[in-house]
Order: sequence, then C-alpha cells, then structure tokens
Amino acid sequence: MLTALAYPLKSLRQKFGFIFIKRIISLPELTSTKMYSGELEVQAKRKALAILQDEITKILNSARDLSGLVNSAINGQEKDVQASLERMRNTEEEVENLRRKITREVAEIGSLMTNREDILRTAYIMDDIAGYIGGIAFRLANMKMASLKKAKFDEDLKQLVGMVVDVIFKINEMGRALSINPANAIDMAQEVQKLEMQVDAKYRAVIIKALNEINVTKDLLLLKDAVEGIEGMVDKCQEASDSFTILALSM
Repeated sequence: MLTALAYPLKSLRQKFGFIFIKRIISLPELTSTKMYSGELEVQAKRKALAILQDEITKILNSARDLSGLVNSAINGQEKDVQASLERMRNTEEEVENLRRKITREVAEIGSLMTNREDILRTAYIMDDIAGYIGGIAFRLANMKMASLKKAKFDEDLKQLVGMVVDVIFKINEMGRALSINPANAIDMAQEVQKLEMQVDAKYRAVIIKALNEINVTKDLLLLKDAVEGIEGMVDKCQEASDSFTILALSM
C-alpha cells in the first residue's frame, strides 16, 4: 500500500517540480530578453537622433550660404554667388543621403523603436527644408539686383533671409536639446512660432510692395516666388518644431 502511494506522489513531485524549476529559469530569461530589447531601442534611438542632428546642422550651414548668396548678389559678386549655389547643391544631396541613412536605421530596428514614425517624419521634413533653400537660392541668383535696389528690396531680402537663419538655428538647438534636455526643446518651440509669425508679416508686406513698385515682369515673378518660398520654408520649420516637440514628449 505504501509503495502504491509513494509512486504517484513521487510522480507528481517530479511533474510539478519540473514545472516549478522551469518557471524559475524562464523568468530571468524573459527579463533578460526585455532588457536586451530595451537597450537595442535606446541605442537605435541615439543613433537616429545623431544622424538627424547631422542633417539639421547641414541645413543650417546651407541657410548661412543662402544669406551669403544674397549679400554677394547685391554686391555684384557673381563668382561668390555661383560658389554659394554649388555648396548648397552639395548640401542638399548630403541631406538626402542622411535622410536615406536614417530610414535604413529605423527600418532595421523595426517595431522595437516605439516612436520611429515621428523620427522619420522629422527627417523627411528637414529634407523638404533643404529643397526649399535650393529653390530660393536659384531664384535669387537669377534676379537683377539693380532693379531691386531702387525700392530697397535688397534690405527686405536681407531681413527675410536673416529670419530664415534664425528659425533654422532654433530648430538646430531643439535637435541638440533632445539628447540633453528634452524639456528645453519644448520651450524653444514657442520661439520658433514667434519667428514664423514675424516672417509671415514681413512676407505679406514685401509682396504688396513688390506688386506696386516692380515693373519688370521677370524680376517681379522671381522675387514673388523667392519670397513665397521663404514663407513656405518657414512653415516647414514650424512643422519640424512640432515634430521635435512630439519627440521631446516621448523621451
């Protein structure tokens, strides 16, 4: 009788003992897997943000080249104008390559990165901003500055392009803040919005002034397209600021 009872008890002890031991082993393995996945996400996010920062820095340099192009065009320095155009074309290609690189990085990590859509959206917006700068530069380089100086449009252009540099500089600072202090990035978004409103007001004033004072159709169209490009680009900067704010909230 004792032997008969001992066998089932032994069998049950072996059975449940096996399950208990298996769970003790599985829980650390599960925790380790989650920690590994979390570490992968952190590393991938850092890498993606570093590439995004490189993209923004290049766009800031391109905006400064745009400012130099305006000054060179006003002063009649054609060689400097062409040199600025060439640098901006190269920068636009570099920004596009960085956007492709960040897309590959995000694709490789896959679903492990929770805010991958926000990072990709920001990278594509920055790529659009680089395209705007190239279009604005092309139009300004083909304008006759002599006809613009008569009504002091040269000063208006300097002010608008100066505002562009300021806006992109703020976007660059927001990108840096994401890795250091995300709360600062949220505060900087308000400054970007203020600059965007100033550009809108200046854009409207210049358009009305151009329609009233420029008689040469070619120069009028080029100036109108350039100024509208500046306004559209600053709107894109506002979109980038919103994307950075969303990223900062998820950090």
